[in-house]
Amino acid sequence: MSQQIKLYSYYRSSCSYRVRIALYLKNIPFEYVPINLLKQGGEQKSKQYKKWNPEGQVPCLIHGNKVITQSMAILQYLEDIYPLPVLFSHHPVKKATIISICEIINSGIQPLQNLKVLQYLKANGMLSGSNQNRWPGFWIDKGLLSLEKKVAKNKESLFAVGNHLTAAELFIIPQLYNARRFGVNLKDFPRLLAIEELCKRLPAFKKSHPDEQPDSPLNSGRQQ
Repeated sequence: MSQQIKLYSYYRSSCSYRVRIALYLKNIPFEYVPINLLKQGGEQKSKQYKKWNPEGQVPCLIHGNKVITQSMAILQYLEDIYPLPVLFSHHPVKKATIISICEIINSGIQPLQNLKVLQYLKANGMLSGSNQNRWPGFWIDKGLLSLEKKVAKNKESLFAVGNHLTAAELFIIPQLYNARRFGVNLKDFPRLLAIEELCKRLPAFKKSHPDEQPDSPLNSGRQQ
């Protein structure tokens, strides 16, 4: 694949985080294009960006003249064009289990902690001051509890589904990052934390971490 890949991303977007991990795991060269979700009302709302992504969200991946949006779609696209390492499995039951874990986060948690949802709740007086983490924290805790129970069934596995890294970890690790952002106590999720410890040792997870991105305040010196 000789065409340049561009990833439009925000450093602490968990959806973008998933895609960054996949790109590094598959050793795919890409250009990182930062989209600040907070600056001047959000760069994702600009006319130029919405030409590529009418949803006005990140991530957005551009490969040549192809535009792919939504993290799950991007991950499956990357899996098709760069099949190694395999992240979704070729075994039907295992693949379904992996996707099930991904969707607990992608469909069950992420939409309820999404920036535009939180902005709406704040604008309408439903989140303020000391209780602004209550809404996202409640849903993250509830979702992670379900996820912990599901993953804990595989007691002999190193990772969420077997002894090899899969797409499941690409969703779990960013979600744990978000959980900490919103002050969620992670003491009830020992299995998820054990998986996180394994992933933290891998270069792809280190390079994709929000703190390592060029638009992170730790690197840019700018307030995000």
